[in-house]
Amino acid sequence: MKSLRFFCLNVLIAYVLVSCGTITSKNSKSDFKPIFNGKNLEGWEGDQTYWRVEKGVLIGEVRPETILKQNSFIIYNKEQPENFELKLEYRVSESGNSGINYRSTLIENRPFALQGYQCDIDGKNKYTGQNYEEKKRTTLAYMGETVKIPQMPDSIPKSNLRKNVKRNCWQTRIITDIKNKRELRLHIKPNDWNSVHLKIKDNKMQHFINGVLFSEVKDLDQENTSSKGYIGVQVHVGPPMTIEYKNIELKPL
Repeated sequence: MKSLRFFCLNVLIAYVLVSCGTITSKNSKSDFKPIFNGKNLEGWEGDQTYWRVEKGVLIGEVRPETILKQNSFIIYNKEQPENFELKLEYRVSESGNSGINYRSTLIENRPFALQGYQCDIDGKNKYTGQNYEEKKRTTLAYMGETVKIPQMPDSIPKSNLRKNVKRNCWQTRIITDIKNKRELRLHIKPNDWNSVHLKIKDNKMQHFINGVLFSEVKDLDQENTSSKGYIGVQVHVGPPMTIEYKNIELKPL
């Protein structure tokens, strides 16, 4: 009888732990899955002048003899997720400029070009973690900002969004919180590996660097918001640079 009581108690404890999320199945659909195999570019499409794989790392490099005239992406082409979390690690050269695009569309007649939301990354950490909408509304939230994007003004035609852009920033923004940029930059490790965690759910987009929230956007602009699309990472026009990515993992929500 005593052993039966212990058995029942252990079953009850296990049930409570699973219910609370302390124990999860290894086969749970909520687990992150790798989308970069660390061996080759399977599942990714980009210009191999700039992208290669070495020792488990996806490397984007612009050399003096391969200077870009336009930004170039390597694009994950196996799926176009809607609600998801993405985790990865990056290391960028001091002159580097890159970014992680998501919910993005291909640009016609331009090879390996994306339009859409981006978690910015740069070696000087002026823009790292901000939400920049590539080839569209430009900056939605600077580093440290929590922002709501209301409906686009009726006076701005969708065919000419640049009318609502000043100094590379979308002008229809409501800033609800601002963190100190100098303090945020202390969380970034220069010339070393840093982690990125994107939480993208419905109209809320959160960018975390090394576990710290660097920007948050709630996009209520139904004319311009995007609910799904491609994931891709970028090499940027400018001086020679190197960007490295590894441990790229996706979790659908």
